[in-house]
This record gives sequence, structure tokens and C-alpha cells, in this order.
Amino acid sequence: MRFDRLVAVLLLLQRREQVTAAEVSRELDVSERTARRDLEALAMAGVPVYSVRGRGGGWRLVGGARTDLSGLTASEARALFLAVGPASGATPAMKAALRKLVHALPKPFQMEAEAAASSLVVDPQRWGASRIEHRPPRFLDELQDAVIRGVQVSLGYVDGKGVETRRTVHPLGIVAKGPVWYLVSNTETGRRVFRIDRVSSVDPTENPVQRPGDFDLAESWNEIAEEVDRKRTPLEVSAVCTPEGIDVLRMALGDRLDVGGPTTDGRVAVVIRGPNEYILAGELSGLVEWVEVTAPPGVRDRMASIGNALVERYGRPRTGGGLHAS
Repeated sequence: MRFDRLVAVLLLLQRREQVTAAEVSRELDVSERTARRDLEALAMAGVPVYSVRGRGGGWRLVGGARTDLSGLTASEARALFLAVGPASGATPAMKAALRKLVHALPKPFQMEAEAAASSLVVDPQRWGASRIEHRPPRFLDELQDAVIRGVQVSLGYVDGKGVETRRTVHPLGIVAKGPVWYLVSNTETGRRVFRIDRVSSVDPTENPVQRPGDFDLAESWNEIAEEVDRKRTPLEVSAVCTPEGIDVLRMALGDRLDVGGPTTDGRVAVVIRGPNEYILAGELSGLVEWVEVTAPPGVRDRMASIGNALVERYGRPRTGGGLHAS
């Protein structure tokens, strides 16, 4: 991602009264076009930078050649460095850029900002899970750049069945869900979501993105996530649970559990979602100490069948086959 480069541009602006895109290009070893985009991105992000047109022009910071970034509050400075601490997914270049940036902070903030960077460890692995290194997908930078610049891209994409297609899309935003990155886009057929690790090529165009005026990435992603969840867990089971079993269900089922109100016998009404009767029956069979399924009948029948199989296998004492001491 290019956050590290934008910070480097800001530091360059601090050191000089004025810079040109050509100078930024030489300093950061990027093309003039990329340098110009970075300067424009800083302005769009609210950094007080403006361009001076004409011969001898360039880019300057509003109010003079230097800034101590005093617009940051103490809590904002801590949050910034907390986000790129040792346990974060920030690139080495990004961390190096922020180490330089700390010297531009007001003196009272510097110590707290540096302490924040080493105050938190995030271990994303569950207990007992194998450690897998998750790297950002190949075309993440290019797609983020297209979102920021607001240009359409010609996208090569390989779907879940291995079929590769190419289409022109209007990038609206990028979402990371766990280790997986997604591109939210408008297409000829409406809004679509693409897994970025399945993108095979990205060719930006100069055509502007057609962005809905009321588009909000967070709201759009919530709608998408809810729709995906409904498709993944279309079956709903109605049940009643003892009050002491509610926490057990929450641990076992997570957000697939909806807790209702109390019933006449003192238990609690619940609704449980899952992909099909077979899987739900298997999950709930281990929770019969607390849960009684009331509908649908198919899940009750499968649970009864599982119970009979358990009694058949484990309800009778084992004979023979054991080890005996001599």
C-alpha cells in the first residue's frame, strides 16, 4: 500500500519551501505521474497542501514551508502508531516512514506515540490452529490506487471454478475480512464483490468511476456480508434453551444464534441458523443437555437418529478385545 510513500512526500514538503512532481519523482524513485497522483491524494485526504501553477510553480504546505503536524491530537497520534506497531500487518517501509514521522510530532506527543507502537500484541491464530502467513494479494496496490483516483479498471478474474474472465469494473472500495481482501465494484450487472487474491490482471483506464452519490463503503459491506451469511446459512431452527445454556450456545454457534424472550416454562426461545439439516443436527446433538429443538421436524428426526446410533455404539458394555495383565 502507498501510505508509506505519502508520508515520505509529506516529510519532503516539510523540509522544502516547495517541491515539484519531478523532484518527488527523483527522491522517491517513482514516475512523475505517480508523484503527481500522490500529491493530489494528500490534498484529497485533507492535508493542507496546494499547487502553484505556472513557471516556477510546484506544491506547498498551507501557511509556510514546515508543519509539526500539530493538527493531530494526543489520542490520534497514539492511535496512528498503535495501528502500525510490531504486531500489525504494516509493511517495513510503512513502519520506517512512521518512525520518521514521530519526529515531526509535537514534543509532548512523541513519547506516548512511541510507547503506543509497542504496547499491543495481536495474535490472530486460534488456539490449536496451524500458523499460516497471510500476505497481501498481488494486485492490492493497483486496485487501491484505482479506488483513490476514481478510475475504471479492466479486470482479469478467475472464479471459484477456475474460469477466467475479463471485464471493466468501477472500483468503489476495498475490504479486508480476516485474511481475505475484497474489491467492491459496480459492473454492467450491478454491484459485485471480487476476491483480490483471484484477480489475474489489472489495467487502469482513464475513464472515471460512476460512483453512486449516496455510496458508503461500510454500509454497503454490511449489506453484502448479511446477504452472504444468509446464503451460507439458509436453514433456521427454532428451539428452547435453559438459561444456563445460553452462554454455551453463544460460544458454540457465534453469530448464528439469535436469542429471544423467555417461554412459559422458564426457558429461552432461540433461533439457530445453519447450512442444512444434517450439519445442524450434528451440532445440536452435542447440546441436548441445554437445548430442545422444536422445528423443523427434519432436524428433530436426524437428531433422534444420531441419538439411536450413539446408544447402539456406546450404550452397551464392550466385551473382548481388551488387554489383560498376566
